[in-house]
Amino acid sequence: MGKHPLGCILIFSVIASLGLVSFASCLISEAKRPKKDDLKLDRNLCFLPASHAWGFRVAALICLSVAQFIGNVVVCANCWSSGKARKTKKPILTAILLAFSWISFGVAFILISTAMSMSRTQRYGEGWLDGECYIVRGGVYISSGVLGLAAVLALLGAAAMMIRMNQVDQGQKVYAQNA
Repeated sequence: MGKHPLGCILIFSVIASLGLVSFASCLISEAKRPKKDDLKLDRNLCFLPASHAWGFRVAALICLSVAQFIGNVVVCANCWSSGKARKTKKPILTAILLAFSWISFGVAFILISTAMSMSRTQRYGEGWLDGECYIVRGGVYISSGVLGLAAVLALLGAAAMMIRMNQVDQGQKVYAQNA
């Protein structure tokens, strides 16, 4: 990967674009989420119509998941380049960035999935949980979008560090052969 800078730029661009599409989808979902005014009460029963932004939520989940997958493939491919595990020390910062990326991704995925589930039609007497209607709080989609961006940025940072380490290792091998 380090030998082909155009390939690196292309893959990094794809990952960054997927992260931005996921973030934009979260912003649109926040704007179109069901509001308190949409809730209809009939004595003890409630009804909440479905949100029309379901496709944006699905797009956010898919784009974020694909970006996470591609980014981890890039990191793993650079970690185990030339078919065998690298013998050099792996920097602790790369591991921290990967862990942060996975944690942010997991929390964002759970937030979007749960909010998406709550945004479906909640019929009279059925509700979302135990016959009660629930409304997604304001800021849930925005915070999940920010977490998704943080996950993608951390992943890009880890991938860049692994590629840079490979380039440095290749440079040291060439220098050792010439000396």
